Amino acid sequence: MRYGFRRKRRAVLGAAASLLAAAALAGLPASAASADATRSVLVVGNAVAGTVSFIDATTFANLGSFSVIPDLQQLQASWTPVQWANYAIANADEATVDPAVGGTRYVDDFAISPDGTTIYVSRGNLDDVAAFNLETHQELWTFQMPGIHSDHLALSPDGSQLVISATTAQEAVVLDAQTGAEAGTFPTGTYPHQNTYTPDGKYIYNESIGVTALPKALNALKGQLQLEKVDAATLQVVKVWPFPYGVRPFVIAPDGTTMYADLSYLNGFIKYDLNTSTTLATVQQPYSAAAATESPDSYPQNSAHHGIALSGDGSKLCDVGTIDDYTKIVSTSTLQTTATVSYPTGSIPYWATTSADGNYCYVSLSAGNEVSVISYATGAEVARVPVGSFPQRERVATVPQAVIDNLSSAIG
Repeated sequence: MRYGFRRKRRAVLGAAASLLAAAALAGLPASAASADATRSVLVVGNAVAGTVSFIDATTFANLGSFSVIPDLQQLQASWTPVQWANYAIANADEATVDPAVGGTRYVDDFAISPDGTTIYVSRGNLDDVAAFNLETHQELWTFQMPGIHSDHLALSPDGSQLVISATTAQEAVVLDAQTGAEAGTFPTGTYPHQNTYTPDGKYIYNESIGVTALPKALNALKGQLQLEKVDAATLQVVKVWPFPYGVRPFVIAPDGTTMYADLSYLNGFIKYDLNTSTTLATVQQPYSAAAATESPDSYPQNSAHHGIALSGDGSKLCDVGTIDDYTKIVSTSTLQTTATVSYPTGSIPYWATTSADGNYCYVSLSAGNEVSVISYATGAEVARVPVGSFPQRERVATVPQAVIDNLSSAIG
């Protein structure tokens, strides 16, 4: 053990010496040689706090946070009476669906540019999208969305365009990521939600959840509940898959045809073949003791399970039981649960993301203000990380060290 430590220490010192020597030969100060250093991180959007937290991907330490609403007072001072009315409606809806967790949802979703220097934020109840330089904290641009709520956001693989769901406008808006200018729109189902680009950037998948304020008994009136595939270049809808209930978080396997998805009210998930438009399996997970007594109309935004992710090797699913306060690790070959991680009652686990190396599932505990880190290999929780108020969406990224150096020391 001690020999191994000394050997690693000599290797680190040797690498540092080589870096300094290279800087000297290049006529650069030592600080310039380290300017290109980067960090692999998990970034967490804290919806009510209006911040994003940065978590080290190796140590799982909270590295600090960044506010994405520095312009809040200035923005609201410029609002028209119509904008104030829309804001009040959006806040009233949040209070109805999540009465136990108060507060305006400032961060719905976000993405970070491929070079790690820019963050794009869909600012939920502010009904806009904003871009910030993560090194200088300068606000680069804002875009006012149609409707009353700005929802899920996705960045194209090349970093050139953003797509954002406009919840009540029944459309998605595509923006030029550099300028924030509108590049186009495409029609969606009712209450569009998650957006996902295919790895090659050629297509966008958009799903819709329907009018969540209506009770389950009126599900037929919730609108168009569907998944659609859109040509990212032309913004033409090329295929639509209707579903009996709203489509919640989904993930598509590397084969490009197998989808695992949460549906409104389903205490589990489905396995779906996009080629044949067939549900291959419906996995009903057990209710927790607390969830078994809940009415479906009390589920957060109609969601029993809201969060699903796929391990790097495709062998395991991370299935988040929002009303059950647990996460289950499920074999994709058998669809059987291999491990369960339980949380305190009322934690509201609400999203899942897989680590960049494919080995861990990150689960946001919205009411617990924490992120749970679960090993796909063992099914055990390896860390519980405190973040800001009401964490929801999480994204993995690689950012320059300067981004970390300029974060607030607050955890969220």
